[in-house]
Order: sequence, then structure tokens, then C-alpha cells
Amino acid sequence: MRKNLIFCSLLILAISFKTVNVKAQATMVNHVALYVKDLHKSADFYKNVMQLKEIPEPFHDGKHVWFRTGPHSQLHIIQGATEVVPHDINTHVAYSVKDIAVFTKHLDAMNIKYGNWKSIDKAIELRPDGVKQVYLQDPDNFWIEVNDDKF
Repeated sequence: MRKNLIFCSLLILAISFKTVNVKAQATMVNHVALYVKDLHKSADFYKNVMQLKEIPEPFHDGKHVWFRTGPHSQLHIIQGATEVVPHDINTHVAYSVKDIAVFTKHLDAMNIKYGNWKSIDKAIELRPDGVKQVYLQDPDNFWIEVNDDKF
């Protein structure tokens, strides 16, 4: 009887811990996945333009490339889209850099088009909170915001 009571207590404790743990982690982004037309072109963009570090992916099927985007977050690029379609700037992923001027010089050196929210070429947007930001698009027209928010 005592063994059953201890087992039930441990089971309730484990379930409670699991519930608290899940709730605490529900707000953390694990990864973003983008379905792209040309895997190599997109992987090259995220590696060389966005300067993300490529990491091992478990599929090894030539249809996936993964990148590290933060200590516990990733970007997954997946081959298979049949066409490149337009996307609205309101749907975007934002990345922070330490120095927006350094990043925009990098974009200029690579001949990458960027601008502010209104698509004014090479213009830097100043958000109401003082953060500087620019917008650009990847090879599949997905919008990317790059800002200098402190991290």
C-alpha cells in the first residue's frame, strides 16, 4: 500500500512538473521553417547574406538545410515550393544585429536590395522605440527585418 502511495505521489509530481514545464516553454520559438523553390539559392542567401551558421540536419535527403538563429532557435529551409510568390511585408521574420551600419555595408557589398518599410531604397527606418531597422527579401520573396535592437 505504501509503495502504491509513493508511486502515485511521484506520478502526480511528474505530471505537475511536465505541465509547468510545457507552459513555461510555450513562448519560446524553436524554429521557423520556410518552403523554398531553390534550396541551394536560399541556403546561399541565409549563409552568406544573412550570415547564419549552417548546422547539421537529421534528414540527409538533400531537401533540407538548417541554420542557427539563436541559442535555442533555428531556421529550416525546405526544398519543394513549385513557384516563387509575392509576400506582404507585414509577414516577416526579424533578426537583430549589433550594428545596423555594418550590416547595411555588408548588404551594399553584396549588391542586396534593402530599404525601409515604405521600400525607399537603402533607407533605414527608425521605430518609435528608437530601434533602427531595414527590410529585405530572400530569393523566395520572404520578407526579413534586420534591426539593432539590443540583445
